Amino acid sequence: MPITSEPFGETAEGTPIERYTLTNANGLQADIITYGGIVTALRVPDRNGEIGDIVLGFDTLAPYLGDHPFFGALVGRFCNRIAGAQFTLNGTTYQLAHNDGVNHLHGGPQGFHRAIWRASERPSDEGPSLELRYLSRDGEEGYPGNLSVTVVYTLTDQNALQIDYSATTDRDTVLNLTNHSYFNLDRSADILGHEIQIDATKFLPINQTLIPLGELRAVHDTPMDLTTSVVIGDRIAADDEQVRRGLGFDHTWVLDKPDGALGHAARVYAPGSGRTLDVSTTMPAVQFYSGNMLDGSLAGKGGQVYSQHSGLCLETQYSPDSPNQPQFPSTVLRPGETYHQTTLFQFGVGA
Repeated sequence: MPITSEPFGETAEGTPIERYTLTNANGLQADIITYGGIVTALRVPDRNGEIGDIVLGFDTLAPYLGDHPFFGALVGRFCNRIAGAQFTLNGTTYQLAHNDGVNHLHGGPQGFHRAIWRASERPSDEGPSLELRYLSRDGEEGYPGNLSVTVVYTLTDQNALQIDYSATTDRDTVLNLTNHSYFNLDRSADILGHEIQIDATKFLPINQTLIPLGELRAVHDTPMDLTTSVVIGDRIAADDEQVRRGLGFDHTWVLDKPDGALGHAARVYAPGSGRTLDVSTTMPAVQFYSGNMLDGSLAGKGGQVYSQHSGLCLETQYSPDSPNQPQFPSTVLRPGETYHQTTLFQFGVGA
C-alpha cells in the first residue's frame, strides 16, 4: 500500500497520535506523524542501492513531546527569529514569547511543531500524498487572526518529498512556514564532510543574537560563497566573524531566482554514501543551519547521540525578522488572500 498508518502513542492529555508511512513506486519511504506534522524518517538509497534513514529524530513519541530542536517538524506561525519577540502590524504591537533569549523563535514554545494535525490521504498522480490540517486560533502564541493551514506531503515517484503549504486568515497576520528536518546523507557522526552548494549571491549577515542586520551582503570573497560546491567543515573552520556568530552556519541566503517561481535553491552531496539532496522552492530564501547547537544531550534513533553538526537543515522561507524589517519581502497575509508555497527535496545519487 502506498500509505499505511499505525498508532504512535498518546500525548500527556491522552490524545492518540498516528504515524503514516508513504511508500513510492521505487521503495522510498517517508514517515510522518500527526504530532507537529513531524517527518520522523526518510528512507532513501545510497550509491549501492542500500536504503537508509537520512533524518535525525527519535524512535518513539515521548522524546518529541519533550524539548528537542524541532526535529522534522512543521514550523509556524513564523519560522526563524523575530527580534525582541514583538512586531507591529496596522499600528498594533503584538507581544510574542521570548523563547530564544530576547527573541522569538519558530512560532513560540507551543507553535505548530506541537500542534496535533488532522490527517487524510489525498488523491495524487505524483505518488502517495498525505494532507494535514490545523486551525490556529486568533491569539495563539500572540499572533492575530484565525488561521486555517493545510500542508500536503507527497512522496513522488520521481523520488522527491514535495511539501505544499497553504493558508487563509480572517484577520491581517504574518506567516512564514517551513519544515525543520535535519539531514545526514551519510548516516554518520556529523555532516562536516558533506558538500553544499546554494544558488545565492547574497546572504543576510547577523548580529550577536542571530537577527539579520538588515542588509543584503554579497557572498563574494567570504566563507558564505556557496555558489560552487564546497566542503561544509572547511568553511566552518574559516576565521570569519559571521561564522563565529553562528557557531557555524545559521544564516539566510537570498536566492537568485524570480520571486514566487519554483526554482533550484541548494544541493548537498555526501561522498561517503553518494546520496544527493536537491532543494527547489517557491520561497525567496533558504536558511542553512549546520546543527551548531546540538550538544550531545539528546539520544536519538537507536541510541545515537546527536552532537554538534550531527545534521544540517535547509529551511526554505521568507527572511527572518521580516515583520520588523520592511526592506525584506512582506510576510503579511490578509483576509481574501491565500498563502501558497511549495518546496521539493529531491533525492538521488552522485559519483
